[in-house]
Amino acid sequence: MALALPLTLPASVAAEAAQVGPSGLPLPRFVSLKPGRVNLRVGPGRDYAVTWLFLKSGLPVEIVQEFDNWRRIRDSEGTEGWVYQSLLSGKRTVLTAPWQRDKDDAMLNVYRGADDKSAVVAKVQPGVLGTLKACNGSFCRVIFSGTSGWMRQPDIWGAYPDEKFDD
Repeated sequence: MALALPLTLPASVAAEAAQVGPSGLPLPRFVSLKPGRVNLRVGPGRDYAVTWLFLKSGLPVEIVQEFDNWRRIRDSEGTEGWVYQSLLSGKRTVLTAPWQRDKDDAMLNVYRGADDKSAVVAKVQPGVLGTLKACNGSFCRVIFSGTSGWMRQPDIWGAYPDEKFDD
């Protein structure tokens, strides 16, 4: 017996389906660079030219497209290109407000709790790399060189606005 399927999907189902890549994982999504040297290519293959070289492991990047074993990524400055999937890690990391790097004396608060009325346990400069452990939609728990605390979600790059997850 054949099942009759609707010719068009409801908008909510179609939108959800459009957000899953061929790997079965959501698109876009944040990951980090695994090795300390990663070539960024103009296309999904080794025959494509290298346009950029990342020299820091752990940098957060956003996967925006998938093709076979290649991932199109975007960095915090908006640079896009293709990298081989094995060069990426599911470990979540963040950069603190990279858009404020050029501001003199800019410092961002790291709080003891997920509340800006909580005690400040550290202050970090824009562009500092940290490990992301959890987000509640407003604040994210981060670790910088062994210091753990919470930062306002809009002050980091590596988590989506309103994103919620726990490690």
